[in-house]
Amino acid sequence: MAKYRLVLLRHGEGAWTKENRFCSWVDQKLSSDGIKEAQNCGKHLKALGFEFDLVFTSVLSRSIQTAWLILEEMGQEWVPIQSSWRLNERHYGALIGLNRAEMALNHGEEQVKIWRRSYDVTPPPISESHPYYEEIYSDRRYKCSDVSQENLPKAESLKDVLDRLLPYWNEKIVPELKSGKMILISAHGNSSRALLKHVEGISDEDIINVTLPTGVPILLELDENLRPLGPHQFLGDQEAIQAAIKKVEDQGKVKSAEK
Repeated sequence: MAKYRLVLLRHGEGAWTKENRFCSWVDQKLSSDGIKEAQNCGKHLKALGFEFDLVFTSVLSRSIQTAWLILEEMGQEWVPIQSSWRLNERHYGALIGLNRAEMALNHGEEQVKIWRRSYDVTPPPISESHPYYEEIYSDRRYKCSDVSQENLPKAESLKDVLDRLLPYWNEKIVPELKSGKMILISAHGNSSRALLKHVEGISDEDIINVTLPTGVPILLELDENLRPLGPHQFLGDQEAIQAAIKKVEDQGKVKSAEK
């Protein structure tokens, strides 16, 4: 019997996800399909009887918008939401805005997979000449963060994401879990992967093969020491979920017509 349960998910499809671009810290709203994904996620969680006491999101709109839509579908709009940059997507540095399939064509699919999925490889850092540098670092949301703007990352490996996420997990989320609250975390592909790596003890080598589709809730059941009672569970139609996972994996591959 689980002592603690929480639901984790990657936000619904964003506008740049649809365009197969590295979105990272550029703020994007959900696409029309992403809105439907979030609404369907809320419907499914409601049908399963979930009742949340607290929601955690990043400070990026697609994470927050997903949480809003889920709570609206569940009739739980009143549930408090706490947001932190520490749940943000991984900072992809100089790769931000680039098309993944074009990158695979230019640099090879294996290199793109390493940039996207490996544990400790950091992409080239963003520079002040990057077209999205000013948009990110002049954003008012980061003036409210718990670190100074000059100390915000300029590029991150998945290890870096876990390093900046862990203090928030240990100091903010875990105490709420241990107080008995049912928690929803509406995060991103890489912040969710980093958290799964920590909670489930996934090895540095195996994490490269963990892929999370957009808008699919993941149930974690934990014992009194916050150790998993079993592997994480994708909630929903399993065949559709596997197809969605393959779609994400294919984003980093050269398009058939280009091969």
